[in-house]
Amino acid sequence: MRLHFFGAAGEVTGSCTLVETSRARVLVDFGTHQGGPEAEARNRRVPGIEASRLDAVVLTHAHIDHCGRLPLLPGLGYKGKVWCTPATRDISGIMLRDSAKLQVDDAARATRKRLRRGRPAVEPIYGPDDVERLLPTLEGLPYDTEREIAPGVKIVLHESGHILGAASVELRLEDGSGTRRVVFSGDVGPLEAPLVRRPDPPREADVVVLESTYGDREHKDLRQTLDELSRVLRRAYEVRGKVIVPAFALGRTQDLIWHLAGIYESGKAPRVPVYIDSPMAIAATELYRKHKDVLGEDARGAMDKGALRLAIPELRFLRTGDESRAINELDEACVIIAASGMCTGGRVLHHLKHNLWKERTHVVITGFQARGSLGRRLVERQERVIVLGDWVFVRAEVHTLGGFSAHAGQGDLCSWAGTLAGSRPRVLLNHGEDVPRAALGERLSREHGLECDAPGYGEVVEF
Repeated sequence: MRLHFFGAAGEVTGSCTLVETSRARVLVDFGTHQGGPEAEARNRRVPGIEASRLDAVVLTHAHIDHCGRLPLLPGLGYKGKVWCTPATRDISGIMLRDSAKLQVDDAARATRKRLRRGRPAVEPIYGPDDVERLLPTLEGLPYDTEREIAPGVKIVLHESGHILGAASVELRLEDGSGTRRVVFSGDVGPLEAPLVRRPDPPREADVVVLESTYGDREHKDLRQTLDELSRVLRRAYEVRGKVIVPAFALGRTQDLIWHLAGIYESGKAPRVPVYIDSPMAIAATELYRKHKDVLGEDARGAMDKGALRLAIPELRFLRTGDESRAINELDEACVIIAASGMCTGGRVLHHLKHNLWKERTHVVITGFQARGSLGRRLVERQERVIVLGDWVFVRAEVHTLGGFSAHAGQGDLCSWAGTLAGSRPRVLLNHGEDVPRAALGERLSREHGLECDAPGYGEVVEF
């Protein structure tokens, strides 16, 4: 049995792992690399997964760094199913259709510039037709339900507590030498998330592929983070400034709406308008209502009462490009939540271009920023950055609020792994940069006696 690591090995994006036994080949995730030009180039190089030979594909959740390259598979010869939870199936349609549109728009923009310079056109990595060919292959499997998906391969999906529908994957692999359990954590959420349920990991494993995004640190206390956000809102209100929040359309945006409603209800900040500038986020928010059965108790209870705080009076959903551009002319305090979360594309870019150079603007970073991304440059306090092809001086105040992360910190990751520690699994750390992986591996070894490795890109691990 072998694991081939074709992504998220020494980095946080591009999740892609091939599981190979003597009887079957199963791909777990096929996500987009995110960051600078190097990430874009890697997305155009198909790894050695031999799609036509795959027996099955499993998707942990619908974030683009896990599902973003799935539309390539039918064109590469894959004819099987993509297994995921029902919520992930529904959300993936929204995410991938939006991704295809961005691919086409970005390619058209790049082509115009290249043609002016006498260079050849750029083709999108995939388009809307590729997404529509993929979507019928997505097969919903409820949590805690065993299903055989390939010869000698059964899966069970477990709640990972990350976003709506996210799962840890337990693979039960059988061949002539017996049964082995391989567990992919997927992205693990914190123990106390506002909308989704707590992580519920399997109890046994021979091998665990564990994410390590924040393997070297703990998140700020959520109450302190909310107090800091309240202070930002008050300061913006005083100077009639805009608070721009780059946020993932799925998960982070809904959590932020929930928290802003709580801040307003408590009177900790003035009730300034909140603009959700992402059609994808709007559609994803509706799916929280459809799949309330997999939400946490508080959120589900609010749904049952018909008064979930996702519908606060100050909330405005912007569906069209004209509506999005109109708020650039506003001369009042407001909150603008727009994708993408790492500022690598989407509507947040034109808000940053129009407002980064203004001293009364506040930019609130609420999640991990990959190397090479515009979001990372803002976190690093670079004096000027390139936005939509133009240099912009950064006079806005940039705030990094760590308490909103949908990823577990080091302590919660150790608790998650501790549930499996009694079966003495081998741990393979992925979905993290090298420093966090090393720190998490050292703690898991010290506290649980677990053997930990950190595979590199293209590395093959046998067991």
